[in-house]
Amino acid sequence: MNETILLVEDDKKMQELILDYFESEGFNILSANNGEIALDIIKSKKIDLLILDIMLPRIDGWTVCRTVRAVSNIPIIILTARAQEEDRLLGFELGADDYVTKPFSPRELVARAKVLLKRSSQNHDSTDVLQIGTMKIERFSHEVTINDSPIYLSPKEYELLLYLINNIGIVLSREQLLQGVWGYSHYGNLRTVDTHVNRLRDKLGNYASYIQTIRGFGYKFNDI
Repeated sequence: MNETILLVEDDKKMQELILDYFESEGFNILSANNGEIALDIIKSKKIDLLILDIMLPRIDGWTVCRTVRAVSNIPIIILTARAQEEDRLLGFELGADDYVTKPFSPRELVARAKVLLKRSSQNHDSTDVLQIGTMKIERFSHEVTINDSPIYLSPKEYELLLYLINNIGIVLSREQLLQGVWGYSHYGNLRTVDTHVNRLRDKLGNYASYIQTIRGFGYKFNDI
């Protein structure tokens, strides 16, 4: 495998355990034990997936997530002992694509990483260009622009937008969106969908109204 994963974890034993599992699967995996080092690595190397603990010295995981998402659409998995719903929602609001709580199965973490990497790769492999008004989605480069200005979406926000557009005019329940975008193995709740829809609307500006809320059911993308 050519993908490079960055693990940011300050617990040495946990770090070694995760490194062993990913290396045994053939991944190139780098590690950092604090947020400052993590940001330096991301600036200097091509990282395909970020696995990020929250409670970190120097710069915490929330800040790292927010900083990375402002300039990059690489997949991010939050890895933390904080299992409260508020923390999960904050992670998604900051642009994380998945949220794994400790204790966890390293094999499950590897499986989730593979799913995110596969979807990210598929998004880059297609040469199709979708255009609605002045909004253009270039699948090859994974770029979204409105009036030729770039819109920075997380991988999940990008997948959600594509899923809605590919089902244009069709009312989709939150369950359908959760399964279609996150997959059956995702253990999040339906509020995850609402959080990502809200973030997507914020970034789409004038195109936010294209995503219509169907009260009591879900969402529909309208080609207005």
